[in-house]
Amino acid sequence: MQVKLIAAALVATAPLLAQAQTAVTVYGIADAAVSAEDNGLTGRKTVINSGNQSTSRFGFRGTEDLGNGLKAIFNVEGGYNIDTGAGDSALFGRRAVVGLEGGFGTLTIGREYTPIAAVAQFADALGQGFYGTNLGAFGTNKLTRRISNSVNYRSPSMSGLRLTAAYSAGEKSSVPVGQGSGNLMGLGAEYVNGNLTVGGAMHTFERLGASDDREFIYGGALKAGAWEFRGNVMVANLSGPNNKFDQANIGTTYTMQAHKFFFNYQRNRQSGGLQGSGATLAYTYTMSKRTNLYASYAMMNNNAKGNFGLTSAGSTLAAGGAGKDPSALTMGVRHSF
Repeated sequence: MQVKLIAAALVATAPLLAQAQTAVTVYGIADAAVSAEDNGLTGRKTVINSGNQSTSRFGFRGTEDLGNGLKAIFNVEGGYNIDTGAGDSALFGRRAVVGLEGGFGTLTIGREYTPIAAVAQFADALGQGFYGTNLGAFGTNKLTRRISNSVNYRSPSMSGLRLTAAYSAGEKSSVPVGQGSGNLMGLGAEYVNGNLTVGGAMHTFERLGASDDREFIYGGALKAGAWEFRGNVMVANLSGPNNKFDQANIGTTYTMQAHKFFFNYQRNRQSGGLQGSGATLAYTYTMSKRTNLYASYAMMNNNAKGNFGLTSAGSTLAAGGAGKDPSALTMGVRHSF
C-alpha cells in the first residue's frame, strides 16, 4: 500500500518536476601558441602565449524552465593562462550574470558585455582572435567592452532587428570635484537579413565632471558562399583635450573544407597625430569539431608618433616606443570542451 501511495505521488508531481527542469553546462577553451615576437625595438624573441586565437577560459551556464515560455538563466566565466596556469585577477571577470529569458527578450544583471562589444564581435574578420584583431580598440582611454554592476536587455528578433540596452551603475554616494558619477549607458541595434548582418551601438560614460565620454561603433558582415566579408569602425570621443581615438577594420575569410584563411587590415588614429596601420594573415586547420591548429602573421606600421601594438584574444604585443613597428609570427592549437 505504501509503495502504491509513493508511486501515485510521483505521478502527480511529474508535471511539476518537468516544468522545473534545470540544465547546467560546464565548458571552456584551452588555447596555446608559440610566437616569435618583435616589438620593433629590442629584437625578436620566442614566447609561449595563452589564448592567441581564443582566450583560454572555463565557465558554467545554465537554465531553468519556469513555465509559460519563461526561463531563468545564469552564466559565470573566467579566464586563465595555459602557459603558466595563472588565473585572471577576477575569478569570473569575463562574464558573471543571472537573469530571465522569454518572449520579451533577455534581461541580465551582473558583469556583462556592452552593446558595442556585441557589434564588434560579429564585425571582426579575425573572429576577435589572432594578433591584429579589433580588440585593440578596447581598454584604457579607448572603448568599453565589459561593464560591472550592470542591468542589460536584449530584445527578441523583430523581422531580423534586435535592440540592446545597458546601464552600469558607478555606485558612488557622492561625486568628488572633477569626477563623474561613473555611470555608463549604452544602446545598440543589429539587423540580420539572410547572409547580411549590420549593426551599430553607442555608449555615454560619465567618467569626468566636465563632459561625458562618448563611444560609437558601426559594423557589418556578409557571407557569399565560401567567402565572408566583415568590417567595423569604432570611435572614442573621450572627455578632456586631445583625447580622441578611432579604429577601422576591413577583412575577409575563405573556407575550403577543413582549411580556413583570414585577412584583416586595420587603421588606428589618436589625437596628437598618432597613426598606425597593420595587417594580419591567418590560417586554421580543423581536425575535429572541437580542435584546430592555426598559424598567423601580423604587423603594425606606426608613424613617427604612433605607438600602437598588436592585440590577440588573450595576448598583447606593445610597440617598443613611438615610431616602432611590432610584428608576430604565431603557431598554436585550440581545443574547446
